[in-house]
Amino acid sequence: MQFDAELHRCTLIIDNDLPAGLAMNAASVIGVSFGRAVDNLVGAALQSQDGVTYPGVITAPLPVLLATGDYLRELHGRCAADETFFVLPFSALAQSCRSYAEYEERMRDATSPNIELVALGLAGPKKAVTRLTGNLKLYR
Repeated sequence: MQFDAELHRCTLIIDNDLPAGLAMNAASVIGVSFGRAVDNLVGAALQSQDGVTYPGVITAPLPVLLATGDYLRELHGRCAADETFFVLPFSALAQSCRSYAEYEERMRDATSPNIELVALGLAGPKKAVTRLTGNLKLYR
């Protein structure tokens, strides 16, 4: 996806039953994945007047919202089938692994209907993302 802050919106949606530490983990993992996978989402590094370089940050607001696990699964299904959206599902399976090798091994044996989603990254057209997430509460 080529992100354009004038046309697109992105958000993180976290399972409202997830404890705070696991919620922060899910948000950070999705954030890293967003930055890697979505072109033009992260701006260029900038320098202060005194020459200190600061890394580029996201070029648009990134609200973190809360939803039920059922709504995460529904949202994932609706958006994954629509190529105007970029969707990053994050699972309890991923959070339970101690290494990427363990994650790879366990994922090979898993089927999607049996994978519990605990968070979702979503980017797409502003109006469409707002329509799907506008009624969700902000994570506080």
